[in-house]
Amino acid sequence: MQLLLYSLVALIPIATVFVLLVIARRPAGQAMPIAYLVTVGIALIVWQVPLVEIAASSIQGLVAAAEILYIVFGAILLLNTLQESGAIATIRQSLLRISRDRRVQVIIIAWLFGSFIEGASGFGTPAVITVPLLVAIRFPAMAAVIAALLIQSTPSTFGAVGTPILIGVDEGLAGVPSVQQQLTELGLTQADYLLAVGRWAALFHGIIGTFLPLVLVMVITAGFGETRSIKAGLAIWKFALFAGLAFTLPYGLTAFFIGPEFPTLIGGLVGLAIVVPAAQRGFLVPAEPWDFPPVAQWPEVWSGTDQVAPTPTNHRLSARQAWLPYVLLGMLLMLSRLEFLPFRGWLQSFTLVWSNILGTEVTVSTQPLYLPPTIFLLVVAITFFLHHMERSDLRQAIADAMPLLQKTTLALGAAVLMARVFINSGVNTAGLESMPLTLAATMSSLAGQTWPLFAPLVGAVGSFVAGSVTVSNLMFSLFQFGVALQIGVSTAAVLGLQCVGASAGNMICVSNIVAAEATVGLIGREGLLMRRVLWPTLYYLGAAGLLGVLLLSVFTLV
Repeated sequence: MQLLLYSLVALIPIATVFVLLVIARRPAGQAMPIAYLVTVGIALIVWQVPLVEIAASSIQGLVAAAEILYIVFGAILLLNTLQESGAIATIRQSLLRISRDRRVQVIIIAWLFGSFIEGASGFGTPAVITVPLLVAIRFPAMAAVIAALLIQSTPSTFGAVGTPILIGVDEGLAGVPSVQQQLTELGLTQADYLLAVGRWAALFHGIIGTFLPLVLVMVITAGFGETRSIKAGLAIWKFALFAGLAFTLPYGLTAFFIGPEFPTLIGGLVGLAIVVPAAQRGFLVPAEPWDFPPVAQWPEVWSGTDQVAPTPTNHRLSARQAWLPYVLLGMLLMLSRLEFLPFRGWLQSFTLVWSNILGTEVTVSTQPLYLPPTIFLLVVAITFFLHHMERSDLRQAIADAMPLLQKTTLALGAAVLMARVFINSGVNTAGLESMPLTLAATMSSLAGQTWPLFAPLVGAVGSFVAGSVTVSNLMFSLFQFGVALQIGVSTAAVLGLQCVGASAGNMICVSNIVAAEATVGLIGREGLLMRRVLWPTLYYLGAAGLLGVLLLSVFTLV
């Protein structure tokens, strides 16, 4: 009973976010500071976390928020640079030549191109790149943000060259005697075990994610079509499933035979190579293209305050020249993440560390050169010369990026600060586990043998609060391992469900929503966006849980 009461109290910060954003419809700039103060109050009064610990956690959160803002700035600046050079106008025309069907366009840009960027860099980068690009080809800003959020699911487990597993799960289990004992019994190394976790995650994702492009187009046609019907989305089901398989098959095969580093990156690359030529030839594409209503008929809520639209320019670029910066971005991100090349080590060698903040055990470190926006800025510099731009063009691109950062700083900063206090609440004088672990313990005690049904939900809670699949895996991997061991099912499979749930929670994570909407000036509509994305998130979590129960009733190994 005591554990249940503490769990209900630990749920209050999450409930506060949900109530303020979704029910009260308050903007994140108002909701997240309140949620942060509520979390601090509970940590001080109930968990009895020392004030100095809360201050240190808040400093840790500020550094994390600065990294996210740096990512947003880099992506916006690259987009603005391409806008000023005339590349966006050319890209828009090249995409329209592939297909005039908006359903095909959103699948190619959000699902496939976004997945490729996620595989290379992760950390919300696909959203801040694909959202402005979709808006530039005349998508409503709201539709573009929703599309980018939906594809933050399947690709994210293997995003940033496998970081959520290679760091999140690995560090979450490192040095734990019970883990080492099971690995010894199974005759596996830690690397072998991480490969098994990745295989299970890819199996779950592969089945669920194949249908995600279809879910994506149904959400877009139902929310933004002239008739607001899912029928227009269902009409392209053959092409949508084809595009789903074009990604998930190479994605799954890579996870099974190579490892967790490259499934998303290879899946996105192979998918683009297959689907783009097919779309150009009209393969499985309905004869009647679907489009949004005329812009004059759009409700005000659909549009952001900063529309990225092609403008007249003196620069004349070929499609190859226009796309080249994005090609360079993908290549450079990939090269900077491969361990067998020296670039990763060079970039990571510059590390800033603040140990024992304010005398606590909280430590913060950052590798600014290794963050994705460093590559963005390099591509901006290259683009300046490749597209023969004027200095005034670059100055304008920088000036246009700054107002968006100012609008998102408060909401994003408060969200990350809240997450750090929530996660670090395990250091207390009340003798309690941290708030997320307290919640998870209650859920496992109530679920028992049906735990695989609920395991994805724990991962989702972690990424919703922390804003990161990697951090969710870091928080809950040991807990998921322990529950699986207690109920006698495959620990690797349950950890795979943890990864899948964390990726699903990424779709409704506040920091991802704020970062994505900031790129097109859609600030203040976080609650509406969360409501629109909630049902696809529940689909993902429900399907993962049911698959977990079904498969684990058959397979009991590893």
